[in-house]
Amino acid sequence: MSLDIGNPAPDFTLPRDGGGEVSLSALKGRPVVVYFYPKADTPGCTKEACAFGEAMPDFAKLDAEIIGISKDPVKKLDKFKAKYDLPFTLASDEQSDVCERYGVWVEKNMYGRTYMGIQRASFLVGPDGTIAAIWPQVKIATHADDVLAALKAL
Repeated sequence: MSLDIGNPAPDFTLPRDGGGEVSLSALKGRPVVVYFYPKADTPGCTKEACAFGEAMPDFAKLDAEIIGISKDPVKKLDKFKAKYDLPFTLASDEQSDVCERYGVWVEKNMYGRTYMGIQRASFLVGPDGTIAAIWPQVKIATHADDVLAALKAL
């Protein structure tokens, strides 16, 4: 499935860090950053998460929620969140259902080996529940700032 700007964002309800669930539809009326990352506590994913964490006060001023989604089990998300003091929600998509609906569950190739995995990508969901911006290829160094700029332009 390929999503485009202006499409309704696929709703989801997933287990989240700290117990309980997070649902996109429950956040309607607020902008939401939904970012997908391959694996908690790996170098690139840690840099991306920490950049969002450092920018969280700026996102909060715009009443925006951030949800990071990976296939990691909740227990691992809890450790990742605590280790880096991440101030936003981490959700577990162990069955990759949400990843598939957002088109980020893809075939990857590393060292000649092909496998299925999460493509690092982000979606800005507007308060109306539609996709306002998409980053199909994330540049980790500037990503949080890029998303914040798009959010300010909403």
